Amino acid sequence: MTTPSTTATTTARTTQGSRANQRRVAAATLVGTTIEWYDFFIYATIAGLVFRDLFFAPAGAGFAQVVTFASVGISFLFRPLGAFLAGHYGDKLGRRVILVVTLVMMGGATTLIGVLPTHQSIGLAAPLLLLVLRVLQGISAGGEWGGAVLMAVEHAEPRRRGLAGAFPQLGVPLGMLLATGVTALMTGIVSPGEAFVEWGWRVPFLGSIVLIVLGYLVRIAVDESPIFQEIAEAKERESVPVVELFRRYWALVVLAALVFVGNNAVGYMSTGGFIPAYATGEGVGMEPTAVLVAMTFGAAVWFCSTLGAGILSDRIGRKPTYQIGYAWLALTVFPLFWLIDTGEIGMLYLALFLVCIGTGLTYGPQAALYSELFPASVRFSGVSISYAIGAILGGAFAPMIAQALLERTGGSTAISAYLLVTVVLAFAAVSLVRDRRGIDLSIRNQAEQETGATVFGPARPRHERVSA
Repeated sequence: MTTPSTTATTTARTTQGSRANQRRVAAATLVGTTIEWYDFFIYATIAGLVFRDLFFAPAGAGFAQVVTFASVGISFLFRPLGAFLAGHYGDKLGRRVILVVTLVMMGGATTLIGVLPTHQSIGLAAPLLLLVLRVLQGISAGGEWGGAVLMAVEHAEPRRRGLAGAFPQLGVPLGMLLATGVTALMTGIVSPGEAFVEWGWRVPFLGSIVLIVLGYLVRIAVDESPIFQEIAEAKERESVPVVELFRRYWALVVLAALVFVGNNAVGYMSTGGFIPAYATGEGVGMEPTAVLVAMTFGAAVWFCSTLGAGILSDRIGRKPTYQIGYAWLALTVFPLFWLIDTGEIGMLYLALFLVCIGTGLTYGPQAALYSELFPASVRFSGVSISYAIGAILGGAFAPMIAQALLERTGGSTAISAYLLVTVVLAFAAVSLVRDRRGIDLSIRNQAEQETGATVFGPARPRHERVSA
């Protein structure tokens, strides 16, 4: 016979086991997104240092640098493809298997770059192979984020989804810190001259294999998302989830993508390399090493504000947190460059502190907000594709647009105005979705998930939600 004490003990063990699994999930998602952004930033950093001469020299001294930076951005163009593929198979096969596949693809491509022969060794095949590997990175990056956030959010307790969803987001500042740290270490150990060009640049890429092993071991130890297990048991999987997504929820995809535009455009001023280049350029003239240290400080602020925003969104809601963050960014985009233009390193720290508070507030709640917008049967496709489209519209070309505006106008005012437009657009988009904090994400609640995600239609009455 089951006694109350036995029941209580069983419940306590179940809760303890569930929380232990949630910690494993948090670690798995954090590792994956850290690897993704380590790979992105390590490529961008090393490409600017040596790839022009090693892979693209035949293009000519001037054009070779343009091609080099184009290779940095090419991965963005293939993120939607990765999002479509991962979303389709993630909604059919599960979140866990996609996380493992994208992890191995991303880390494998990065490691192979570390052993790739240069143009001097194999001719035109060298830059072509480099671009192929960069495309693979883009595809895997497009699929990684959706799987990571769904594993985190769908495993979490409803009242802690914001915090759980913030862990995959923390991989961006951590990846930046890790990439800049490894590169600084190598340039400190190996002379920036001949030795670094000959072999030193390869070490940061080869180091990715360590992250692959670590990430693989962590991720295979994590249970499949309980929501997907319910979908599989109920046999509620869509035959072609992406088609169903765009047939019924295309407007929601557009809105969710626009929510990301402001954060991505402002964020890529620093992570895409524009602010370091601007601060060290002729107009401002700061010392490069000091600027890089300041960027590391900015990444640390971004990390803390992202985590804090996830927690805050559990208290006051995803939508209010976003609106506070975008209001903050709207007030910051002009002072950002005014402070940098002083040429004082202390003002650069203040500028990065201000902007990174805003980017964290508009990044920390994203995983929970996206997950609560889309129905269970198409959720992987919805969050992945919305994120990929938002990244292209917001960050992919933001540094290029900023540079073009700078060259055309000779000042930063037009850049700030451009960023303000993206922030206002994102604020408007997030204001048009409903905050569904705490909604039941399971397939049993599919009927409620299919309605009321935007303010265009009426929300379901509470008594209907209970009966559903």
